[in-house]
Amino acid sequence: MSDTALPNTNIAQPDRPLVTADGIPLKQKLARTTRTMKLRALLLTLPLVFFVFVAFVIPIGQMLHRAVHNPTVSEVAPNFAEAIQDWDADSGELPSEQIFEIFVQDLVTARQNREVGKTVGNLATRINYEIPGSRSLFTSTARKAGRIEQGPYKEALLEIDEDWGDIHLWRTLQRASNNYTLAFMLAAVDMQYDKDGDIVQANELYRIYIPILLKTIGLSALITFLCFLIAYPVSYLLSTLPLRTSNLLMILVLLPFWTSLLVRTSAWIAMLQTEGIINDIMVFLGVIGDDGRIQMIYNQTGTVISMVHILLPFMILPLYSVMKTIPPSYMRAARSMGATQTYAFFRVYFPQTTPGIAAGTLLVFILAIGYYITPALVGGSDGIFISNLIADHIKKTLNWSLGSALAAILLVVVMTLYWLYNRLVGVDKLKFG
Repeated sequence: MSDTALPNTNIAQPDRPLVTADGIPLKQKLARTTRTMKLRALLLTLPLVFFVFVAFVIPIGQMLHRAVHNPTVSEVAPNFAEAIQDWDADSGELPSEQIFEIFVQDLVTARQNREVGKTVGNLATRINYEIPGSRSLFTSTARKAGRIEQGPYKEALLEIDEDWGDIHLWRTLQRASNNYTLAFMLAAVDMQYDKDGDIVQANELYRIYIPILLKTIGLSALITFLCFLIAYPVSYLLSTLPLRTSNLLMILVLLPFWTSLLVRTSAWIAMLQTEGIINDIMVFLGVIGDDGRIQMIYNQTGTVISMVHILLPFMILPLYSVMKTIPPSYMRAARSMGATQTYAFFRVYFPQTTPGIAAGTLLVFILAIGYYITPALVGGSDGIFISNLIADHIKKTLNWSLGSALAAILLVVVMTLYWLYNRLVGVDKLKFG
């Protein structure tokens, strides 16, 4: 062969990088292609990211902000809110005459104001959250404040009502004048500020939120456990039956999804009440007497029974999807090697279903802890969840800050339990299908 033969350009040279057919270095071409693929993937997911941001991130962010942000006092009495910050609350003396004058003037202005959220009623409601029973003090004083034409304003207010001489009231006004406050977060965990401004446990009469939160967690765990006990054998049966039969039974499992939640809950009310179907059957069979009918509605029993029925499919479907993929030959192999049916089940079959168990329990528990409609309809005063109190504060008492604080506490609890679940079980073991 001649020494002048052309060199093979496809062979890598030590001092020459590999290039593509159009002369672009291979490394640069690969980086460009990777960037293009990433950009294309990002563009495809942008609608989903936008939806999650608008429907999930922003509302939760607003809720968390509302839990610590309440500018009522600064909006109703802006001049007073600024002036009261200069008062030394630890001095043990009432604010100065100038602050009293500014407060009276702002009260008069607020009483004449008709703008939403900036009336004396809003100011009175805000302070009443921290000092129950103080609302009438503000409303009655605002009606009489217009008659005060000149000072001394401190004596005039004390003449209207001697409660204006309580330094605890002025300390509360000073705290509430700040747009950001921990008062509602403290109330959500049954804590409060005392007369000296220290954080203490709330009066026993007002300690309702932590007990209901613990009851919510306990009932949700019980509902999840009962769903697991019922769903596991049902899922096992569905996974072992012939396909035609299992599909027919799966329709019965999915039937609750095709029925309105309100209709299902109303059906349970008709069945569980003292004159309902279940009590009538037990009386007919002689299990109980007519005067011994069981109260199964408007209590925790009704809440648990109805929610187990409603959430049961959410446990069956993940379990079934995992059990369907387990080859029956594994159990036969264990039996052929001398293992008993029980031993083979717990050592061979059950461990392979843990992804479905993990997915089902996590899904049912998170759904149960935030349920609202069913406990509201069948729970009565004994079977309500923390979500019902949140709804009451949002819709009835209009204490949005406390409702947001309770929702924030519930969110923290759920995220903490999720973290513990991940540490103990592992989210990587979740399998929904």
